[in-house]
Parts: sequence; C-alpha cells; structure tokens
Amino acid sequence: MKKVAIFVALLALSGCVQVDDYREVVKTPAPAGYAGYWQSEGPQSEMVSPEAIASLIVTPEGDTLDCRQWQRVIAVPGKLTLRSDTLYNVTAKREIYNIEREGDRLEYAGMTLKRVDRLTQECADYLEKHPLAPEVK
Repeated sequence: MKKVAIFVALLALSGCVQVDDYREVVKTPAPAGYAGYWQSEGPQSEMVSPEAIASLIVTPEGDTLDCRQWQRVIAVPGKLTLRSDTLYNVTAKREIYNIEREGDRLEYAGMTLKRVDRLTQECADYLEKHPLAPEVK
C-alpha cells in the first residue's frame, strides 16, 4: 500500500496526466470566461485539411463537446478537470488536452480557437441529437 501511495505521489508531481477510467475524472466548473462556444479560425496545422473546422463547447458546469468537421462530424463529449493549476479537457475517449485562455482566444489541442456566438450548423445538429447531460454515477 505504501508503494502505491508513493507511486501516485510521484505521478502527480511529474506533471503527467493519465486517465484510466473516464467516469472517475473529477469535473471542474468552467473558470470565468471559459464557458461558451469556441471555433477554429482559418487553417490549423492539427486539422486534417485547411477546410476542416474545430469547435469546442464548454458549459458553466464543466461539460464539453469537442466537435470537428470536414467531410463528416466527429464529436466527443468530455469534461474539464483541474490538476496542478492547469485546466484540461478530458474526453470520453480518454484524450487529454490542455486549455489556456487569453482574451477571446483559447489554445486547445494544438489549435487556436476564437469565441463565437453560435455553433456551425453541423455541430448544432449533433448537439441537438446528443445533448450534454450531467453524468450519473
């Protein structure tokens, strides 16, 4: 037991973020200025095509939806979590992305997203069919 505690402490100090079970990730409410709709502006090197669009929906409660579209929509729900004063989005696929905000811009998943008033129609349609609901444990 003592070895496990030491290992967990070392892992936490190393700055590594690893998720073995998405359901056990502690959701953090969105810090001031983070809730809303965010969307890529222009080509992003992390996207498959210059025409691809990335959107991130962040609710005040800390639920997220990473919605990317090009020839089809790929949307993955997630939740915000805070570790060592760093904010992350952890998706249901156990992907972990650091999030930093500066004004009306977010640095997320190697991309720069700007705040927008509404989603693309494709992501709005997905969200209508798959609403972000609080998780039930």
